[in-house]
Amino acid sequence: MLYIRFAINQFFKKASENFVVPKNNAILMLFLCFKMNVLRFLSCIVFFISSITFSQNLDSLLTVARQTKDDSTKLRQLNKIAFSYIFNDADKAVEIIKEGKQLAKAKDFNFSLAELTNTHGIYMDVTGQSDSANYYFNKALKLSRDHNFQSIEVMCVNNLGMFHWNRFELDEALTYFFDALKMNDIDGSPKGESVYLNNIGLIYQEMSLFEKALEYHERAYAIRDSLDLKKDKSSSLNNIGINLRELGRLEESIAAYKKGIDIAKSSNNLIDYYKMLDNLANAYNDDGQLELAISYYLKALDKPEDLNIDEKSEIWVYSNLTSLHNQINEPRKALQYANKGFDLIKKYPHVEGKSAELNLHTAESYYMLRQYNKARAYTNKFITLTDSVFSEKNAKAVADLEVKYDTEKKEKEILLQRAELAEQELVIQSKNYQIYGIIGLALILGLIGYLFYNQQKLKNKQLLKENELKDALIKIETQNRLQEQRLRISRDLHDNIGAQLTFIISSIDNLKYGFDIKDETLKTKLDSISAFTSETIYELRDTIWAMNKNEISFEDLQSRISNYIDKAHLYDDHTSFNFDVDSRINLNKTFTSIDGMNIHRIIQEAIHNSLKHANASEISVRIEPLDERLKISIVDNGVGYQSQTVKRGNGLSNMKKRAIALGGEITFISNETDGTQVILKV
Repeated sequence: MLYIRFAINQFFKKASENFVVPKNNAILMLFLCFKMNVLRFLSCIVFFISSITFSQNLDSLLTVARQTKDDSTKLRQLNKIAFSYIFNDADKAVEIIKEGKQLAKAKDFNFSLAELTNTHGIYMDVTGQSDSANYYFNKALKLSRDHNFQSIEVMCVNNLGMFHWNRFELDEALTYFFDALKMNDIDGSPKGESVYLNNIGLIYQEMSLFEKALEYHERAYAIRDSLDLKKDKSSSLNNIGINLRELGRLEESIAAYKKGIDIAKSSNNLIDYYKMLDNLANAYNDDGQLELAISYYLKALDKPEDLNIDEKSEIWVYSNLTSLHNQINEPRKALQYANKGFDLIKKYPHVEGKSAELNLHTAESYYMLRQYNKARAYTNKFITLTDSVFSEKNAKAVADLEVKYDTEKKEKEILLQRAELAEQELVIQSKNYQIYGIIGLALILGLIGYLFYNQQKLKNKQLLKENELKDALIKIETQNRLQEQRLRISRDLHDNIGAQLTFIISSIDNLKYGFDIKDETLKTKLDSISAFTSETIYELRDTIWAMNKNEISFEDLQSRISNYIDKAHLYDDHTSFNFDVDSRINLNKTFTSIDGMNIHRIIQEAIHNSLKHANASEISVRIEPLDERLKISIVDNGVGYQSQTVKRGNGLSNMKKRAIALGGEITFISNETDGTQVILKV
């Protein structure tokens, strides 16, 4: 937040730009340095006069604020009123600040407490209590950071920047303004960003780093232009013009001033408008365009009487007009403007110290008119005024020399004692540097080694991924080829072998019905061939079903087994079948097509054996989980066999081979009275 005292000081600082210094005049250059301090003093007087009428309104607002029932609203109002009182009635201001802080503590309103503490710091700074101002600003900053009040935090940081700026501690001020800019970037407004950029630009301007100042003023202007903040735009253009003029880029400076004048005029910003007319005249004066300079100085003087611009600043304009008319050989007209300047000095005698330059230009006019007595009188007046400035400087210099002498005397005694210690420290420091150098070299070598190692590791990782990708692509390509081959084989089986088997069945049926076959043995043989062929077709369909799939889900397998059991029941309606699947089994579990087919064939073969050999009345198939495996049980209640004496056929051998291919185990349990159990664990 730019509080008002700084704003006034900056106004008069910019007003000082109106003074044109004659070339090769060293005395006046020194005088200008003195001039700035008087301007700051005048700023306080002007503000005091303007604040008298404002104080009555503040008293009314204070009465209303104290009657407000909502404590939060009351505290915000007290803070605003106290801030305004700082520049009108400092004692009243601190009274309100303390009242507000006491209420905020009682109600535990930390936000208002931080806000009022920040205002307390402004009060201390304005009243010249610098150490206390620094204390309260830092206290408010800590409060805002402890409670994450970012809006107050950025104000405190900015105020600390203003505090150091007013003490001419420019490096510290710059640091705080940069901090405020960073904080605004996190959670702030573009308008706030333009304020901090502008402040940074003004600090660089104070440090005579005009290139840097110009950079930040241009950034501030870009934001203000995008937001169309006309008043702020004209202010930024004025600052840009000042820095361009300092850099000798007069054409660009003139262009900036002209653009700023147009914006100020269109937005009725008369203060900046007349200020920039004056600065534009200065730029034309530097550029040697004297007639244009005169015309713009006259425009700067032609302002409304009620405009709140300090009348004393016109002294510099009259001084510049006097000098310019001397340069174009119009000394009489120059004296007219000089007299107007002296009239203002009579009206404001406390600014007589600024009349040195006007006296010099007036003396030049009288010399041109050959009125040597008056010329010498004004020359002597100029010398007297400049000597008074030098006298003050000389007195301060003597005091500084005395302090310096006493300080140096004491420092010599201390230095003698420190000399030996310094030599020892140099030796130790030299050794430390060697150690630090070795450590630094080791760290650098270690870092380089780590970077090489990490780079090689990344390369290896990349190569590994590329190889994995190639393998995956080859695998996919192989699977695609196998799938294509399976599809081709399954089509061939279905279209060729399936059709041929169907033809055999049809031919047998035609033989049976086309001829009256009396031989029962032949008829039975033909029925057997037809049944075998039908069974072969069924198994062929199972094979094609398996070949057409990369994976077989448990749900598909269950459906296939159920269909087979239904067909078996039709084949032998004297036998009852039970098919039970445990509810804990995940139906989405998948098998490879080969594994799924092997499980199906084992179950199929076990049921077939029971139907063919056991003469069973009941056959049960149960599938249940066992640890992390599946347990498949095919149980019948028919005639069993003695496992020691039975001759194993191809059926049992094939079932065992299929179980081994599955990576599981199969067990046959049978006796002649209890039937047979086939247990597959997979």
